[in-house]
Amino acid sequence: MAKVYYEKDADLSALDGKKIAVIGYGNQGRGQALNLRDSGLDVVVGIRPGGKSDKLAKEDGIATMTVKDAAEAADIIHILIPDEVQAKVYSEEIESGIKEGNAVSFSHGFNIRFGRITPPEGVDVFMIAPKGPGFMVREVYEEGFGVPALVAVEKDESGKAKEIALAFAKGIGATRAGVIETTFTEETETDLFGEQVDLCGGIASMITSAFETLVKNGYQPEIAYFEVLHEMKLITDLIQSGGIENMWEKVSNTAEYGGRTRGSWVINKESVANMQKALDQIKSGEFAKEFIAECDAGMPNMKRMREESQSHQIEQVGKGLRGMFDKK
Repeated sequence: MAKVYYEKDADLSALDGKKIAVIGYGNQGRGQALNLRDSGLDVVVGIRPGGKSDKLAKEDGIATMTVKDAAEAADIIHILIPDEVQAKVYSEEIESGIKEGNAVSFSHGFNIRFGRITPPEGVDVFMIAPKGPGFMVREVYEEGFGVPALVAVEKDESGKAKEIALAFAKGIGATRAGVIETTFTEETETDLFGEQVDLCGGIASMITSAFETLVKNGYQPEIAYFEVLHEMKLITDLIQSGGIENMWEKVSNTAEYGGRTRGSWVINKESVANMQKALDQIKSGEFAKEFIAECDAGMPNMKRMREESQSHQIEQVGKGLRGMFDKK
């Protein structure tokens, strides 16, 4: 069983006298920085001066500095900019400001796991990864609770890295819900796998293919949209709230029998073999190399796929049908 930490396991005093630099003020950056501040911690945001995020941070009452100045001033440097730019920003603006006794932290292990960032000796490296988007991290904190998170320590140079990490988790509200211990490797590989084969890639491909199958067989696109896309949220809500068996209990007997007997026709042995292939490419670093190469090239394949998807019939039909649910 996984080790889970709660409020009693974390002490904010581990962060006494420590300045935290949150690098980036996007989705996670904003939520985490505001929660840390409201927990009474010393927080500064490292950001590009004059941009939209800089303006928003100032409106929120958060102190801002350039990334370089924030890294030099901080004891804990929490990097929350996109995976594909972290290594460049780290080498150009963060690395020179890191001092022995500092900590470098993340909310996703990608750049540590694949060796794109290697903090120096004498520096702790840990991760606090909320299992929810940044706006939710903030909203739930303001409601008096927290979003569960993962905690991992890659390097414990101070002998107190986990203590500091758990205090950080408490600062963003995560210990109110529970913080599960993991490793950078486990978090990174499972996160990428889930995104690719299930949460993003798998479900999007399945929905689109199901839509195309119905339309190809003469069914109205609007009806196909409702049946294979719109109702998906009803099913995932049931699964999230009570598990897969809860979903089976809540749907009709017809849906249950059809789903239990035909589901494996769609997600079959070949599908599982391809899931393993995706995982193998993640673990070997092949996917990471491919992704970084794509980013370095200006994302030509990503742009092409976005354009193709945006022009697909399912998107055009959906734009019209979603308006039916707008309250006038």
